[in-house]
Order: sequence, then structure tokens, then C-alpha cells
Amino acid sequence: MKTLAYPLLLVAATAALAGCGGAPAPATPSSSGAPVPAAAAAAASTAPGVPCGDVAGAGGAKTAVVAHGKVDCAAASKLLKDYFAKLTPAEANDADGPGPIVLDEWTCGSGANDPVTACSTEDGRQVEGIRG
Repeated sequence: MKTLAYPLLLVAATAALAGCGGAPAPATPSSSGAPVPAAAAAAASTAPGVPCGDVAGAGGAKTAVVAHGKVDCAAASKLLKDYFAKLTPAEANDADGPGPIVLDEWTCGSGANDPVTACSTEDGRQVEGIRG
């Protein structure tokens, strides 16, 4: 089940890095006819992140909340608070990273020693928690 978190994290990291460079964003898939994974298509359509303040993360660490797509800040902050509250100490300290954990329509997790917690839905909404 943990393998689900890695593609989600890859999509989140790719989306975050795409906004960092000065080059234009990559074009949508070419006419090659190759199918595009739903997560990649959702990431391509996600609006730039909206900073939503901080919440206490795993172990009380300050975690910045960033909402992507049609997610308001109150919902994004509550999601991350609920995720961190649901993590057991064993999950938080797992060598592969915590998650994936399902919270209603959201799936959240992060890689080992990754400062970013990524949460996403099937319809392309995303919330990130960035430990700082």
C-alpha cells in the first residue's frame, strides 16, 4: 500500500519544481496518442499553490500549509491537522515514510525523511505540508 504514496509524491514534487524555474511549463501531452496518467493530468491542471499558514505537524514541528486547486485554506489546514493527529508514532517514524493514509476522499503521505507531506484527491486537488 505504501507504493501508492510514491507516485503521489513524485507528482507533487514535479509540480512544485515546475514552478521554480524560469522556463515555461512543459506543454500538455503531444499528439502521440500516449495515455496520460490521471495524477499527471491533474498535476498539470493544478493552479499555483496558495499559502495557508502553519499547523503543528508530526512531533509538533511547524508545518506550512499550501493548497492547490479548488481547496480553501480552512479545509487544507484541517486536513493536515487530521492527518498528523491520525499518524501513530510507528507510522510517523516508519523507514519508508508515513502513509499513505486515507482521510475521506484524500490520500496523504510522504517519503522517508521528506519535509513535504502531500495529500491529493482523484479530482486533482492537492494540499502540501512543508516542514520548516
